[in-house]
Amino acid sequence: MISAVIFDCDGVLVDSEVLVHEIELAVLAEIGLHYDSHDFKMRHLGTSDTAYYQALDQDGLARLGRTISSEIRPVMKERIANAYDARLGEVPGALAAVAALRHVKAVASSSGVKALDYKLRKTGLWDHFAPHVYSAEHVAHAKPAPDLFLLAAKSLDVRPEDCLVIEDSVHGVTAGRAAGMRVWGFGGGGHMDARMTARLRDAGAERIVATWAEAQALFATI
Repeated sequence: MISAVIFDCDGVLVDSEVLVHEIELAVLAEIGLHYDSHDFKMRHLGTSDTAYYQALDQDGLARLGRTISSEIRPVMKERIANAYDARLGEVPGALAAVAALRHVKAVASSSGVKALDYKLRKTGLWDHFAPHVYSAEHVAHAKPAPDLFLLAAKSLDVRPEDCLVIEDSVHGVTAGRAAGMRVWGFGGGGHMDARMTARLRDAGAERIVATWAEAQALFATI
């Protein structure tokens, strides 16, 4: 029986991933690092900021002969903040689906605490989850480790096996399964495509939901 639903944030509740992906690839191209869009998303989607910049530093050393995080991070941060101010919104239907859900719920995201606060408040989602909003900063090991989901379950006072996770990344699906939870893959974010949703199923998601309208109808059955 499902007693709690735990949501990823970026690309699931708020349509941030499509904005971030666009900016990151542009900034990296400007310094001479070019990536395949799909491969880049699959590699980094759902990882913590620490792991992300460590990986880019490794790429910088291998391909440019230098670490790059100190060079690109402030540029990315500024451009992303501007994009969020101007363009960030909910993934269509997320607010209605969350508001209609009668199970206890939490957010468990690889984003930082301040970023989560901003994004959830801007999209009107904060009050539906607070105080159960958990960041990678709250645990020693971020996704794909299960720590963040286990923290959310413990804080909700729900057994892991009674939790349902909604995720858009392979790292997130892996983390949810490692925590002993049921996992649905979500394909409704602006950054998703058929190949990405297929990867979620391959990673062990028991179901793929394409939209929040579909998910909301399914919530009534769990």
